[in-house]
Parts: sequence; structure tokens; C-alpha cells
Amino acid sequence: MNNSIGKRLEQYTIKRPQEVLIITIDLNDEQDKIAVFKGFSSSLMRPTASDPDIPVLPDEAIILSIDRIASPYNPESPRYIQQGISWEDMQVLLLEVDV
Repeated sequence: MNNSIGKRLEQYTIKRPQEVLIITIDLNDEQDKIAVFKGFSSSLMRPTASDPDIPVLPDEAIILSIDRIASPYNPESPRYIQQGISWEDMQVLLLEVDV
């Protein structure tokens, strides 16, 4: 479970605490947006389970896009570092920080 997509993205934000990731996913034909910051994930569109063992980003989810945003994150006026990153391109960034 430590190599799950969600855990890898959380590890990335631990290594790059100046960044917030906003991940748009499709899960069972429903879209969700997930914020990942400093090792924690939270859904922006539905309740997030209080149990940390329940993944916010399940491995079966399809990642539609990832936005890198400078922290602190202000939803009214986000400061984008990079928008619309594909999962394939994000994997390159994960490798850069050895995650």
C-alpha cells in the first residue's frame, strides 16, 4: 500500500511543502477534486473519511489532471505553478524527488 498513487503524491508534497496538488479524478463515472498538501489528502467535493487507512485517492481512480499550486492555497485566487499535468508527466516529477 505504500506505493499506491495516493501515498506517492502525499510523499511528493512532504518533499515539496511549498506546493499543493489539486488532482481531478474520475471514480465510477463521478468526478472529484482532491487536494494534497504536506502529506495529507482531502476531497474538495465530498466528505473525507476520518480514518487515515481509507484512501482519499483509490488506485482504481482515473487521474484526469493534476495542478501544482504554490502554497498557501487560496481557492479564490490560486497561484498556479503548472496546470493540467497528466499522470505520465507527474510520474517524472515524482522520480525527481525519489518517490
